[in-house]
Amino acid sequence: MKNAIIGLLVVAIAGASYFFGFKNKKSEEEQSIKVQVQEGEFKVNVTATGELKAKRSEKIRGPQGMRMARIYQVTIADIVPEGTVVKEGDFVARLDRSELDGRIKDIASEIDKKEAQLTQSKIDTAINLRGVRDQLVNLQYSMKEKELEVEQSKYEPPAVIRRVKLDLERIKRDHTQQITNYSLKQEQAKAKVQEIISSMEQTQSRLGQMMELSGKFNIIAPKPGMVIYERSWNGKKGPGSQISSWDPVVAQLPDLTSMISKTYVNEVDINKIQRDQEVLIQVDAFPDKQFAGRVTAIANIGEQMRKFDAKVFEVTIELNETDSVLRPAMTTSNKIVTNIYENVKFIPLEAIQNDSLTYVFKQLETGEIIKQEVITGAFNDDEIIIEFGLAKNETVLLVAPDNTDKLKIERLTDEDQLANKKEEEDRKEKLKKQATKAALLKKEEDEKLNKMLKDVKK
Repeated sequence: MKNAIIGLLVVAIAGASYFFGFKNKKSEEEQSIKVQVQEGEFKVNVTATGELKAKRSEKIRGPQGMRMARIYQVTIADIVPEGTVVKEGDFVARLDRSELDGRIKDIASEIDKKEAQLTQSKIDTAINLRGVRDQLVNLQYSMKEKELEVEQSKYEPPAVIRRVKLDLERIKRDHTQQITNYSLKQEQAKAKVQEIISSMEQTQSRLGQMMELSGKFNIIAPKPGMVIYERSWNGKKGPGSQISSWDPVVAQLPDLTSMISKTYVNEVDINKIQRDQEVLIQVDAFPDKQFAGRVTAIANIGEQMRKFDAKVFEVTIELNETDSVLRPAMTTSNKIVTNIYENVKFIPLEAIQNDSLTYVFKQLETGEIIKQEVITGAFNDDEIIIEFGLAKNETVLLVAPDNTDKLKIERLTDEDQLANKKEEEDRKEKLKKQATKAALLKKEEDEKLNKMLKDVKK
């Protein structure tokens, strides 16, 4: 009997605990889906993902003169890890010398060939000139013999004397021609040797340039800083990547004291973005930290990019502050404040219901819940402005109650409808003026740009 009574007491206590606990839990859940209408400052944001970059940076370039060596692409054989802090003159990267070494070997072989040509040309010249000199000596002997014959023929008949003199004149003419020929062969030999020497000097100069270029394939830091890999259309440049002789940038040394966030805004929202708008920047790597910034540049032309369904416009956001934790290439979430409304009423977006009209579930002071028609205004990622239909501190539900079909509908008053119509007309007139002003500013900028282009052409 005693055990039965104890058992009943335990069951009763457990039942009471469950009942009151469930009731409290239900009460908390009901409380959590109700909010009050807030009034105050309301910010409209456009949220876009961006990437941190340094506003200014020193480019670390590969050697100039690769095109002279007919090298148009070269591979990065080795490079320090990204984020390495270097001092001026420290090693940064090494380029693959395979192609350059091949060029150097070819030029060295070319020089050897030219040296052999020079030696052969000198030997050929010596042999040829020696033959001509021998002919000159022989002609001199022949000339002396003919002179002796002329002297001895003075007692001969005139015809004999004339023949001997003609022979002497012919030999003298041959001698003169051979002297001229000897001089021409000397000039020809000198020119040929000089041509080979000049060609060899040019080749040696190319070899010297190649050797100097080879020494520059070890790239050093031009100043102190943190090494950040260069990015191109096909990704980051790292070990195994190639650089072009037209743009031989290997890495960068960013100035970390001044940072920007490059972001892309959908074409639907770009008309809301203007220069100098304030931005709240959150770095994904440090979600607890937030930084203030402002819009500094907006692209005039949209572009189609991967991971975006529509065209996007590049927007540059400059950070107003800096921090030692910030690094280039970090991903950021940028909330661009496109408009600020003062003293307006607003509620969470979840509270808005749309059917044949826009309404909310409002709880009266009596506890009764009704459907209250509202007119909404601008909204951000979380909340929306209520133009008409609700007052400050009134209670609305975030989740529809079970008996929605039976709830009474409270429509807006005629005064609210007229006031909303007037506000809508005023808003349209304001937008029209803003569009006219923007068109005039764009026209002025286009005229300035055209004038600059004409001045450049002149």
